Amino acid sequence: MTRDLEAAQSFYGAVMGWTFSPGTLGEDFTMALADGHPVAGIGALAHTMGVPVSWTVYFSVESADITASRIRERSATVAVGPLTFGKGRAALAADPAGAVFGFWEGEVVPGWQVGKGGAPAWLELRTRDAFAAAIFYAEVFDWASGRPDSCEVEYEHDAVVVLAGGQKVARLRGGGVEADPDPQVRPRWNVYFRVADVDAAAEAALKAGGTLAAEPDDSSIGRAATLRDPQGGLFTVTTGGDTSAV
Repeated sequence: MTRDLEAAQSFYGAVMGWTFSPGTLGEDFTMALADGHPVAGIGALAHTMGVPVSWTVYFSVESADITASRIRERSATVAVGPLTFGKGRAALAADPAGAVFGFWEGEVVPGWQVGKGGAPAWLELRTRDAFAAAIFYAEVFDWASGRPDSCEVEYEHDAVVVLAGGQKVARLRGGGVEADPDPQVRPRWNVYFRVADVDAAAEAALKAGGTLAAEPDDSSIGRAATLRDPQGGLFTVTTGGDTSAV
């Protein structure tokens, strides 16, 4: 979500090499393409919807109404929606720790999956208690339910890893099972986008008016840097994509 669609396209085109195509959700939306493959959506609705400029993780669901009910039943918040957009319905919510996420009922890009093709390389939730978060999201989205096509979860040290089709696509990081929740962590979902050269992308971001939130460095999924666009949107670029090593 951004305030200025044209400015966002200019920044991400310069930094990521993305091109843009009109989406199916109206004139305030555009689809970002990496090498011709859809990678993300940008909507100039931050001001209209009363939300900050940010990259938001959206989960595909069969029923937006059922998902909204599950969220409320677990003392979390549905802040916006579900609202009709094009041929689908979307909503913004916050989990019990305050991390914002979205969910979408409707068609998705064929073959879309984190870590593959043009889709984001990786998703990560930084929260105070990863295991409490894992229980919440599993109950809301039917993770580890045994249903066909449902996501599975694995526990790795102090993190919970989410798998789709056997591939690791996201990680929930926080305190260990026996550790007290970390009060210093501001819960949030972070999106990792794949680039060929992290250092070059960071330099391009600075030239385009962005800032560095975390300097380029080596990580478990490849070299990475966390950037902030001129309107405040936070995201991470990485050379990674094969998350089997995470």
